[in-house]
Amino acid sequence: MSVAKKRTHHGHGNTNGSEHSDVHGEVMRRFIKHDQRYTSQRRLIVTVLTASDRPLMIQQMLKRSSSTKKVLAQSSLYRNLVVLEDVGVVQRIFSTDDVARYELNEDILGHHHHLVCSKCGDIRDVRIPESLESSLDSTLAKIAKRSGFQLDQHRLDLIGRCGKCA
Repeated sequence: MSVAKKRTHHGHGNTNGSEHSDVHGEVMRRFIKHDQRYTSQRRLIVTVLTASDRPLMIQQMLKRSSSTKKVLAQSSLYRNLVVLEDVGVVQRIFSTDDVARYELNEDILGHHHHLVCSKCGDIRDVRIPESLESSLDSTLAKIAKRSGFQLDQHRLDLIGRCGKCA
């Protein structure tokens, strides 16, 4: 069972210590597989992303890391995000404002979709009921098959206006 299946469906912020360990254990395995070191700075980035209920911009990650005893330097954050992407831990998400945001890869974080504000670019994670997700998977697989396309996964972004912009 993947780490994703063990996580709650109410947002990433509701994790307990063992779920954090599961995430860090999986991340460590990926670093070992790629012959890379899982440094304290990289661990801090993963911790910040694990605790978030949405993909984060660079400035948001810096601010959230500053509330811990360790602080990320902006240049170090950029370098470490490249490594985290390369080993398959982090993915970059772009919004309507073309500003990159980062989150843990879906196979670590758990399958989810995004609510994207077309005005301010804010992105929130959202999970849909398992029965609806299953129906969506089936429908998308049929569409892909008719087109001769091998479907591996899907992403669904709901675009509209957030509560602040509505």
